[in-house]
Amino acid sequence: MQYLDSAYFKYKGNNLYCEGVPVSKIAEEYGTPVYIYSRNFFIDSYRKFNNAFKGVRHSVFFACKSNFNLSVIKTFADQGCGVDVNSEGELLRALKAGVKPEKIILTGVGKTEREIMLGLEYDVLMIKAESPQEIELINSTAASMNKTAPVAIRVNPDVDAQTHPYISTGLAENKFGIEAKTALEIFSDYRSYKNIRFTGIDMHIGSQITKVEPFAAAVEKLAELFLQLKSMGVPLEHFDMGGGIGVTYNSEKTFELEELAGRLFPTFNKLGCDIFFEPGRYLTANGGILAAQVLYTKKNHDKNFIIIDGAMTDLIRPSIYGAYHHIQPVVLNGANELIADIVGPVCESGDFLAKNRELIECKHGDYLAVMSAGAYGMVMASNYNSRRRPAEVLVDGDSCRLIRSRETFDHLMFDEEKLL
Repeated sequence: MQYLDSAYFKYKGNNLYCEGVPVSKIAEEYGTPVYIYSRNFFIDSYRKFNNAFKGVRHSVFFACKSNFNLSVIKTFADQGCGVDVNSEGELLRALKAGVKPEKIILTGVGKTEREIMLGLEYDVLMIKAESPQEIELINSTAASMNKTAPVAIRVNPDVDAQTHPYISTGLAENKFGIEAKTALEIFSDYRSYKNIRFTGIDMHIGSQITKVEPFAAAVEKLAELFLQLKSMGVPLEHFDMGGGIGVTYNSEKTFELEELAGRLFPTFNKLGCDIFFEPGRYLTANGGILAAQVLYTKKNHDKNFIIIDGAMTDLIRPSIYGAYHHIQPVVLNGANELIADIVGPVCESGDFLAKNRELIECKHGDYLAVMSAGAYGMVMASNYNSRRRPAEVLVDGDSCRLIRSRETFDHLMFDEEKLL
């Protein structure tokens, strides 16, 4: 079978390491399932992204919906990165991690009045509006607080991102953003919104996009709108192209950032404004793994099953998207290969991490590494079957530390006993 090897997760002898620490050591110390992240992958990915777009005046905002652990957010903030938050919880996480409000943008298709008030109270850089009614609410809320709200409009460019339909966000049929015609009308009437300062046009066409063309088409389409508004005297300050840049999970053919930059720079230069980016998956996905332990192996008729202590409650992407995550042994101690389903203990047929996967034969007690789990892993974990969400560990060189402990059963029952 094939093994994924990188500068951050690689075999030394027969043992898989995260940077300078054996994965098996972490699994034994903190138990399984456990998320393990490479701090230096996060830092290097951010620097690579930032450097690729140095040809234009730009800012990068980590989309913390991909991985909202406080230590992960802080890792990016310490590098000078801003943060894109999608809810009150993510806003509070960013603030707890030490991110300055002026480095935070508040997004989300259905922000509550409380979330809008918090964004204004903390003076975030801008609030991204996604409907005319939301703009009216922001305006009235700002007026009640005697504030002027910095607002950008997310415009839906009606461009096919050529990705999984569940993570496509830029088509007219998707719930996100405002159509260009309506956005033009709102921007044109900007003076009537007494408590709003419109700051820019934003887009986000989807996630895990592996081709340059959808980005180029959407940017060029919305750049026309931006320049039209600029000629009308609307004082816009930024153009936000969102995130969605795809990564390699299996054999996807992705593009280099420099290719995207080269394609977009001529358009960006015409705009003469700040360019914002909101990468999430690109910065974190291949910087994390989920380590799990084999509980049992069995055969039903001709079908092999490897039952592990990791489940859809820990990493749900394979169950809901059919997403591929490479799975490989933490210790290479087998020789025979087999085709098996790698499944969890949850009572759902959809509880699987991989189907019909080629793997070295393993036994009870062995550890497996589910690769590319640094994005949309822990943030989508659940307590179904009253399972405790896993621990998270951050590795930095030859050292590692716990950045979130495994939930206890007291966590699970919280105040329910008092309410009996």
